[in-house]
Amino acid sequence: MLGFLTGGKVDHPMADAKQAREIINELPSDALKALDEITQLLESLRETSAYKVERLYENIDLLDSAAKSHQRKIAQDYFATARQQKFQENRLWTRSYMFSKELSDAYLECVDRFESGQTGGLVFRKKLPVIVARALRALTLQLKWILVRYGPVAPQVWADVGRVYQFGEASGIADGKVEIYPGAHGSGSARGEFLKALMLGVSATDGLSPVRQELAERVIAHFSPGFRLRLQPGPGCGYCFDIVAGKPPFRVMGDKPMPPTARYFGAGEALTELRKVESIIRETGAIPSSVDLGGRYDNDTVLPVLRHLAIYWSDDVPARTAARRQTATRMTVLHGMTEIMRMLDPDNSDELDFSSPAAAGSVAESWIVENASDGGYGAIIPAARGDWVRVGALIGLKTETSQRWGAGIIRRVARDQHQQRRVGVQVLSNVAIPVRLRKSGNSVASGPTDSGLLLSATPNSRGEVGVVLREGLYNSRDSLDMVVNNKHYLLMPSRLAEGGEDFDWAMFKVMARS
Repeated sequence: MLGFLTGGKVDHPMADAKQAREIINELPSDALKALDEITQLLESLRETSAYKVERLYENIDLLDSAAKSHQRKIAQDYFATARQQKFQENRLWTRSYMFSKELSDAYLECVDRFESGQTGGLVFRKKLPVIVARALRALTLQLKWILVRYGPVAPQVWADVGRVYQFGEASGIADGKVEIYPGAHGSGSARGEFLKALMLGVSATDGLSPVRQELAERVIAHFSPGFRLRLQPGPGCGYCFDIVAGKPPFRVMGDKPMPPTARYFGAGEALTELRKVESIIRETGAIPSSVDLGGRYDNDTVLPVLRHLAIYWSDDVPARTAARRQTATRMTVLHGMTEIMRMLDPDNSDELDFSSPAAAGSVAESWIVENASDGGYGAIIPAARGDWVRVGALIGLKTETSQRWGAGIIRRVARDQHQQRRVGVQVLSNVAIPVRLRKSGNSVASGPTDSGLLLSATPNSRGEVGVVLREGLYNSRDSLDMVVNNKHYLLMPSRLAEGGEDFDWAMFKVMARS
């Protein structure tokens, strides 16, 4: 595929324009295979130095265009199913990530060759604003696929973002509006693409599930015209990025002097517009037709993402709900509703021993707790464990000092430079009590039953108790009968606190049955 150079002739499958088009026409119909071939061709083009820069760009453009439909198909397949087999998930992710990396490297190669003296013809020089914008868009795509797996982001990604934008800025082509790609939503500027990458980088996507990360990227693209970029700090520019440092963007804190290569940025007017849209959705129950999110999403998916982004787009630093305490202990963890209920025998709620017969077959993991607060834990997941770990997953948990199992939800996932995953866990309750549930109105001695987890032994100040149910069991119109310790209670629905992959966490008014 890479070929060799013989004399002045370019020895490459796409050296001839006619043959290049034939290669495009003969790409496999299978999206994974096609994208894999395109990725290999991009790599080989970049490594063939005998190409003239204008011909190099023409072939990259051909491959980029040919990849669009396959790229969309793979992304749709990846985000369509919350939980996939590891092998399939890895195939989809790897093809998408490698394509985005090779595409960005290919456009960067065009910029590098131009800077090194291969100035190309007039047509190529006119295309430079497009090339710079496409390089930044491809880098944003690469960043997105890294973040979907919760990082870490290699310093080279941020170095490339800064380098190509610096070139565009110095060349006076960063602000000009161009047709980056044909079709709707294809116009923009290098400056706009630069800001999309930076805003994605500061939007704390480690606190979003992969599907919500995908939505967050589309929200960022929609509201990007309102983003700000300045040479000095100011309102609406609460973040900073040094275009030569090769480091991620960061929130501005204090009055520390910055080098002239620093650029200040933020949501600007986009934050106000985002909050308006959030308000409209809450009031009307509908997403405005003017808001293009690239697909159909229900309100329960959109609203949490808008709320999350509003917090991190604000100039105000998000406040911690509770102080963290450094610690060093272990926590035993169970994944999901099925494993938790298998551990906690519903017929004997007082017997919460790990060694109980009900625990047979349960798969427990041991996590290292590195900090704790009144609301949860920060923990390290040992290598090669926890393939299921993702934001929003329900877990059963028990620390070394606890006698009983509790319940929690993973709120944050990050991967460090050693490929260790660090998670933030919100504790729903330190004691999860297994209960029997059935739709109210059925005889207490008959009718279908299900299992759940009662999250407190006493109601809160509003007379409510939290209950974790199997997914889809909560209905705001249906009361439930609950049996715990052979006592019967009536649960009247108040609200759904959160829905997950395999659970509903809901609040109920509780009354004892006579």
